[in-house]
Amino acid sequence: MATPCPSPSSPVSAIKTPARWWRAWWRSLSPMRQDRFATLAPLAAVLMFLAAIVASFWYLRSEEIAREKEALKRDVEYAQQRVRLRLLERQEQIMRIARDLSNEELERADFVSRAEALISQYPELQSITWIDERRRIRASQAAPTVTSSQLRVTGEVLKTGEAADLFKQARQLRQPVYSLPTAGAGDTAPLLQLQVPLSPHDQFGGVVLAEYSIDSLLRYGTPTEVLARYAVTLLDGRGQVLAGTPLAPRHNALLPWTTKANAYAIPVSPVGNGLVLRAQAYRTSLGVVGSGLFWLVGSLSVMTSWLLIATWRHTRRRMRAQEALIVETNFRRAMENSILTGMRALDLQGRITYVNSAFCQMTGWTEAELVGQTPPYSYWPEGEYDKLHANLRDELSGKTVPGGFQVRVRRKSGTLFDARLYVSPLIDARGQQTGWMTSMTDITEPNRVREQLTASHERFTIVLEALDASVSVAPLGSQELLFANRLYRQWFGSQTGGHLEMVAQAGVPLSPSAPSGDDVGAEDDLLGLPVDPLARARAENAEIYRSDLGKWLEVRSRYLNWVDGRLAQMVIATDITPRRVAEEQAARQAERAQSVSRLITMGEMASSVAHELNQPLTAINNYCSGMVSRIQNGTLSEEALLTALQKTAHQAQRAGQIIQRIRAFVKKSEPNRTLANVHDMVGEALELAEIELRRHNVRLTHHVAARLPPVMADSILIEQVLINLMKNGAEAIAQAQRPPALRSVELRVVPRQVDGAEVIEFSVQDTGRGLAPEVLAHLFEAFFSTKSEGMGIGLNLCRSIVESHQGRMAAENLYNATEVTGCRFSFWLPLANTGDSAITSAATTYPRTTA
Repeated sequence: MATPCPSPSSPVSAIKTPARWWRAWWRSLSPMRQDRFATLAPLAAVLMFLAAIVASFWYLRSEEIAREKEALKRDVEYAQQRVRLRLLERQEQIMRIARDLSNEELERADFVSRAEALISQYPELQSITWIDERRRIRASQAAPTVTSSQLRVTGEVLKTGEAADLFKQARQLRQPVYSLPTAGAGDTAPLLQLQVPLSPHDQFGGVVLAEYSIDSLLRYGTPTEVLARYAVTLLDGRGQVLAGTPLAPRHNALLPWTTKANAYAIPVSPVGNGLVLRAQAYRTSLGVVGSGLFWLVGSLSVMTSWLLIATWRHTRRRMRAQEALIVETNFRRAMENSILTGMRALDLQGRITYVNSAFCQMTGWTEAELVGQTPPYSYWPEGEYDKLHANLRDELSGKTVPGGFQVRVRRKSGTLFDARLYVSPLIDARGQQTGWMTSMTDITEPNRVREQLTASHERFTIVLEALDASVSVAPLGSQELLFANRLYRQWFGSQTGGHLEMVAQAGVPLSPSAPSGDDVGAEDDLLGLPVDPLARARAENAEIYRSDLGKWLEVRSRYLNWVDGRLAQMVIATDITPRRVAEEQAARQAERAQSVSRLITMGEMASSVAHELNQPLTAINNYCSGMVSRIQNGTLSEEALLTALQKTAHQAQRAGQIIQRIRAFVKKSEPNRTLANVHDMVGEALELAEIELRRHNVRLTHHVAARLPPVMADSILIEQVLINLMKNGAEAIAQAQRPPALRSVELRVVPRQVDGAEVIEFSVQDTGRGLAPEVLAHLFEAFFSTKSEGMGIGLNLCRSIVESHQGRMAAENLYNATEVTGCRFSFWLPLANTGDSAITSAATTYPRTTA
């Protein structure tokens, strides 16, 4: 039974989907027509794409023109505001000048100077002129750019013209007025005029005329970004260009309606419609039709329609896979060629299947020579085949060592080098092992460096063990002894007790956290500890005595970073017992020399001392003889006897004082430094030296400054120095045979400063013939003397005494033109309250001997 065909109006036909209609229509076409439609379909799609692109370009161009017009309007209004503000600022400054002129607070010279300052500061101002009420120019100042025809000459009357008309308008309105600028004739640049009236005592007193360069106003008043984007001009009321350059008309044969440039104009206040600011936008695009992108898109759409539609997906997948493969291959090849590690691949039978360039460079064989080789390989050294075969069997069986194993490799040239091999399994894409990958590293240089370091450590240990000084290193805050040489172990054993005891006894800080001097506050960025103790050893050395060793030790220390990063302290102790014994013997010898020197000095002064004692002894004898004779005669009264006895006692006391002073001077005693009064010390020396100077007929003068502070010194030793210097001066004068008027020795004691340290200077000046240059060079040397009977220990001993008191001694000749008129010896002693650091600095910088 046949099925009835449904009518078109039946519900079945109404519910057919578009897909069924499309398939039915496509099947009804012939294969040729199907191919034609298949060809036209991509073309239609491309044409529709091109139409959409053109419509999009046209819409974007319209939007761009609208945005350009809006931006142009906004920028021109902004530029107009800037020009307006600049005009108002200059107007306010001109009005200030006018106000000062009206109040008679500004003279002509002041007006000229202020006008000159404004013109030099603001380039748009060309001239400022002061005109009185009779239109006579009182003063005028113009810029160098103003032409001669535009200059205002002082004393002239304002000529009839625009300025005169503006003058009348200012007189009537009594307020600032601007002129209406017009384009200048010839080379004359147009100027904008501003006249501000003067009102002294509410009367019209003239005007202040300011002239602006419209071109400078445009150049400096318009923002730079506006000038960069637009062609900006200033026009007058009739549309004539006053400043700036307008754009030339555009010509486009295809689109004539696009020849007009995008422009916008606005009047400039406060000038009004007489000055208009106009901006024309530069052409920034070629339009829709002239756009290269439009034609490029259209051409590519036509030329690549089939490629873009028919093969896009297939080509995209293939290109992505190919690019990924190329990138991966290039990456791995670059990585293999850049590393210095040799790579070698073996199959499961031990045949070489791959070597990289680094492996070839290390062995000297090419890739073609190595690939395919089986054991024994060409780079195996002869004589080591058994060992290398065993290593290869372990390698192929999977018995690999995590740290690799070391072998010797032979180059093609026959030389050998040490290498370390690391082995890992080689897995293919299916997860099956196909062989072994071996990496080889040349370790010849690290082995050589390691051997050199071992030898260097042995040499370093031998040197430290052979030192005559004890060396020990211990970490801070720990009882561990990091290092000790042979002498330390011999003295203190292998414990840190000796190290810590030496540090404590020497006063070396156990922590470098308390620096001194200029380095206070300087800390290491990593450890947070001061830099100074870490960077260098202590500047001073401590000397200690170890009773358990019976030795004097010189202890030095410094802080260092140990090999494990810990902060440690190194102590170096040197045996200085022989030196201390020698110093003590030298001190005893110096003490004996001082005593001998005093005895020699008193021996030389013996006759003078005897003559000095003869006077009081003679006076005592005379007083006693007189009293005896007067008692025998019975003429001696009790009052006269008392007077004679008092005089006799005074003379006896005087003789006793001389004897006591001489005994104290020559008495051998230990150096005793105490707070000594400079006046008393100098007085004692003067009394003893005056006896010797009178014997040589030499006059002694002295000057001691008042209120001198005390010094820490041994008075007897300093007196010995002064007496020796004054006695030498007297002998030099006697040897020079000076006349009586020139026979004088002067002693001066004054305070002074030496490199910031307060000291007391003693100087002895004579009038002898001075010292020869060769004598000055060796003056203070031991056993050097200019006297035939001298021992050469006097001045050397004097210098030693002064330097033992932390002072310095010097000698120099005195000149009158080129003639030597005498010699001066000087030395200084530090005050008792002077700091040790200042004394040390002064004693270091002050020369030991001065010629």
